Amino acid sequence: MGEQSVGVQGTEAAASGGDGVGIAFDRVGKAFGDVVALDGVTFRIERHSRIGIVGPSGGGKSTLLQLTAGLLEQDTGSITVEGETTMQGRLGRCAMMPQRDLLLPWRTALGNAIAGLQAQGVSRSEAMARARALFAEFGLAGFERAWPATLSGGMRQRVAFARTVLAASDLLLLDEPFGALDALTRTGLQRWLANLWERLGATCLLVTHDLDEALLLADRIYVLSPRPGTIRLERAVPLERPRRLEMLARPEIVALKGELLASLLDAETGAMTGGAA
Repeated sequence: MGEQSVGVQGTEAAASGGDGVGIAFDRVGKAFGDVVALDGVTFRIERHSRIGIVGPSGGGKSTLLQLTAGLLEQDTGSITVEGETTMQGRLGRCAMMPQRDLLLPWRTALGNAIAGLQAQGVSRSEAMARARALFAEFGLAGFERAWPATLSGGMRQRVAFARTVLAASDLLLLDEPFGALDALTRTGLQRWLANLWERLGATCLLVTHDLDEALLLADRIYVLSPRPGTIRLERAVPLERPRRLEMLARPEIVALKGELLASLLDAETGAMTGGAA
């Protein structure tokens, strides 16, 4: 691969409220044949913090999540997840939620929510008890026996997120979780998730194209370059919790969004003109 680019750590790298490193990337590179997806990605995620990854399509964001989850193995560098460095050691330590809900049409909402637990060997009765306790908090009480085809897009995503939370210890990987929803539904779920974060206390890595979503949910935001993906910019989000949508109108957040957007547009322009990313 080409020259490796090390992500900026910044003076606030340990200020996200964590208590140690949960996930660490050290000069990570990944190629698929002649296509280099990631090159020299370095940053770390403190335990119980929420990190947002934004960048142009094809920049390796989803690949980064798959590497973290142990679904792929990096070609260069190292990834450490809660002390585990091997691909096999990482597998099963994170729960990953893709853009599409991937609900099983032959299972009820409750049946879909417990699928991950059952795959881990948890008995059906125990899995159902855990899921029922979570359904009220997720706004799904009364829909335990509903079939996926009868649920709205937003409710399907809530079921999928419940499945993700139930299957994880405290490491969540979210890949454009609300990207397939209409704007109104997406905004409502972002507000809901911002409130839920406070009670979950999980370590979260969120991939999104939506800067407002990243600003609302993340403690820190990393901008990834076009392929091969490298860290272009790292910024802390100076918002207290709990978060509210109106906070995004604060002058310092508007300025931060402008800086992030400029970095994204510069990256995309460089990719289209063949310039350096």
